[in-house]
Amino acid sequence: MNIISFSPPFIDNDVIKEVNDSLLSGWITTGPKVQQLESAVEELTDLKGVLCVNSATSGLMLALKWFGVGAGDEVIIPAYTYAATALAVYHIGAKPVMVDIKSDFTIDPEKVRETITGRTKAIIPVDIAGWPADYDALYSLIVEPEVKAKFNPTSDEQKKLGRILILSDGAHSFGATYKGKPSGFIADITIFSFHAVKNVTTAEGGCVCLKLPAPFDNNELFRKFKLMSLNGQTKDAFTKSIAGGWKYDIVMPGFKMNMPDICAAIGLAQLRKYKKYLIKERKRVALTYDNVFKSYEWVELPSLQVGNTSTSFHFYPLRIKNITEQQRDRMINEIINYDVSVNVHFIPLPMLSFFKTTGYKINDFPVSYDCYSREISLPVYPLLTSEQLGIVTNAVIKSYNKVINSD
Repeated sequence: MNIISFSPPFIDNDVIKEVNDSLLSGWITTGPKVQQLESAVEELTDLKGVLCVNSATSGLMLALKWFGVGAGDEVIIPAYTYAATALAVYHIGAKPVMVDIKSDFTIDPEKVRETITGRTKAIIPVDIAGWPADYDALYSLIVEPEVKAKFNPTSDEQKKLGRILILSDGAHSFGATYKGKPSGFIADITIFSFHAVKNVTTAEGGCVCLKLPAPFDNNELFRKFKLMSLNGQTKDAFTKSIAGGWKYDIVMPGFKMNMPDICAAIGLAQLRKYKKYLIKERKRVALTYDNVFKSYEWVELPSLQVGNTSTSFHFYPLRIKNITEQQRDRMINEIINYDVSVNVHFIPLPMLSFFKTTGYKINDFPVSYDCYSREISLPVYPLLTSEQLGIVTNAVIKSYNKVINSD
C-alpha cells in the first residue's frame, strides 16, 4: 500500500513551467517573479502593501523591529503555537509573554487582558489550522481607556499608532475569511507562511501584509520594509543589474530576508489556481472528514465555517473526547500502521525544553494542554482522493476502537 502523505507540496506542470521560466531568464534571486507574487497576494487579500520575505519568522521579526520593539518590551502570544512565534520575539530582544487559548485553539482575549502591562507593545494572535482568532475582541480590548492608558510608546511608530499593535501570525490562514474579510485584511500586520507544507508554498518563504490605519501610508511602509529586508540597501540586485543602475546606498542597518525569484515562481503558479481549485479541493477534503466523523460521539469536530468566517482548510485538527495524551499517542501509532501519515499541532510551548528553562509550566495553561493532549492533525490537500479519504477515516475509527477497547 502506498503511504498517504501528510502534506506534500502541490507541484504540477504549471509550477514546473514557471520555475523553468525563472531559470531560463538568467535571474533567480529577488526580481520580477517576486513582484508578481506580491501583486497576486494583494489581489487575493484586497490589500495594497505586501512584501515577500524568506520566511514567516523573518516577517514577524521585521514587523516587530519596525515597530520599535526591543529590550525590556513584552509581546503577548498564545502558549499553543509553533516555536517560531516566540522565537521571533526573542530574536529582536523582547520578551514573549504566553497566555492560554480558547477551546477553538485561538488566543483567549480575556487572558490577554489579564497580562497587559506598561511594557506590552504587541499581541500576536495565531490562526491555528487556518481558523481566525477573535480579532474583534482583541481590537475592542486594546482601545479600552484603561488598556490604552497602560500603553507606553517608546518609538515614533508606537507614538503614531497610539496603542498596542495587533500582529497576526497567519502562517496557516492564507485563504481564510473573518466575518467576510480575507485573512491579511484584518490585523494591523499579518504574516503568511509559504513554507513547503503550507496551502501555498515557495519551498521556503512568507510575506508581510500591511493594513495599518491612518495616518500610516501602507505604500510608504512597504518601501521601508523592503529596505529593511535588503540590508537597508536602496536598490535591490535586479535594479542594480540594469545598465547604469549600479550605484546604491545603505540607509539603515537592515536584515537579509528577501525572497528569491526561483522560490516565488512556485508560489506564483499555485496562486493562479488557488481560489478556483486549490482551496476548493481542501474544503472538499475537510468537509468529507466532517461528514464521516459527525456521527461519532467520541469526536470533537473543528470549526470550519461559522457564518461568514471560514478556515483556510490548512489541516483538520481532530480531537478525541475523554482520552489521555498517552491514549492519543497510541492512536497515532495505530493509524500509522494503516500507512496514513498524521501529525499533532502543536506541542504547547511550555512543554518544550527551552521554554521550560524560562519559567513556563504547562499546568498554567490548562486549555492549551487539553487541546494538545486530544488532538490528531489529519491530512488536507487537493490530491487526496475519495478512496484515500476512506482509508484515513477508517484508520482513525479502527485505531480509536482498538485503543479504547484495550484499556
